[in-house]
Amino acid sequence: MNELLAQLQMKMEAFQKDAALQAEKGNKAAGQRARCVSLEMEPLLKQFRKLSLAAAKK
Repeated sequence: MNELLAQLQMKMEAFQKDAALQAEKGNKAAGQRARCVSLEMEPLLKQFRKLSLAAAKK
């Protein structure tokens, strides 16, 4: 679970950086990178949800 959280944190930092560049400076390439990272995060978030629910049942 800790490894998954570390992966999510890295992806979130990359997303925030690129999303901020798009919002503040209108950088279209940064927007594309942010959208790609958001797609990469989706399966990790689903995995987190599954692990979290399993831990809550214990």
